[in-house]
Amino acid sequence: MVSNLIEELDFYEQKVKEVRTKLYSAANKRHQVLSKIKVLSQEKGNNWAAYWGDSVEVMKGIPDNSIHYTIFSPPFSSLFTYSASVRDMGNSTDGQFYDHFTYLVPEMYRVTIPGRLLSFHCSDIPAMKERDGYIGLKDFPGDLLRIFEGVGFIYHSKVQIRKNELIEATRTKALSLSHKQVIKDSCRCRNGLPDWIITMLKPGLNPEPVSRGRGFEMYKGTLPEPKGAKNDNPKLNKYSQKIWQRYAASIWEDIRQGNTLNVKLAREKNDERHICPLQLDAIARCLELWTNPGDIVASWFAGIGSEGYQALKMGRKAVCVELKKSYYDLMVKNLKSAEVSKGLGFERVHG
Repeated sequence: MVSNLIEELDFYEQKVKEVRTKLYSAANKRHQVLSKIKVLSQEKGNNWAAYWGDSVEVMKGIPDNSIHYTIFSPPFSSLFTYSASVRDMGNSTDGQFYDHFTYLVPEMYRVTIPGRLLSFHCSDIPAMKERDGYIGLKDFPGDLLRIFEGVGFIYHSKVQIRKNELIEATRTKALSLSHKQVIKDSCRCRNGLPDWIITMLKPGLNPEPVSRGRGFEMYKGTLPEPKGAKNDNPKLNKYSQKIWQRYAASIWEDIRQGNTLNVKLAREKNDERHICPLQLDAIARCLELWTNPGDIVASWFAGIGSEGYQALKMGRKAVCVELKKSYYDLMVKNLKSAEVSKGLGFERVHG
């Protein structure tokens, strides 16, 4: 009796979230009628579309239930300054960022095909005395997760990408990672901050299952190729089974940290901080896990186009949106390059 009541409550809670999302979408559609969508520029190829503009505005023109998979790195709240635009979610306090981001998430829900997935890359954010009033950490991944759950997405999975703590200590100059802090007071020392890829599921029946006849055909990572034999019978395909053991791990330790598109050419002289794009290995693995060839892959904070670039290299289609002009320009070059040299590569382009 109690279990039946709990299931019924869960059912209606999910329905309330979906109704809330429909209300957000209806409000956005009314706004779309009253104001023209602000796309500053756009370019298209055979299998990609790139938009220079505010993702909140651009996404209003994306049809319902049209995106097979989304992968992106959101602005890390107030931690980084990405551009001087007042529309940049990075140019805000934590509270302002979450308010603005909450406006965007229902649109992500609307455009996602039922039964398909959305992944976002993030990490915990250091709290700073001068900005936050204390020294510690902020649970940025958890805050984002709750926003996505609030509009109807279901928490699907989370994987950690190991980062080098020595590189983090050198780059950030964080006292909490320094050995001298161990000597002074190790209660102020902490672990290094890994990256996370959190994946959300839009409920519903998936009309196009991501299926493979005999399993995985290739491995994407830094470890040696699995030695198991390939076989048309999935039960005997030891090669695919060993790949899945690596992909199913709770921590991905075989991601090349330096294998990224080069952001330096898009960096402007008044940028405050260097922003590192998501590793191509991580993107490739997510695409291999959760998409079919020919699927439409979206990135709503595309930067220089890492997600779209890798999607094209792997025979998918890409929809990318970026607000910063210099990033957008390099993104278009990268997408054109990926389309010309389509293959399975992880190589860098443009520098």
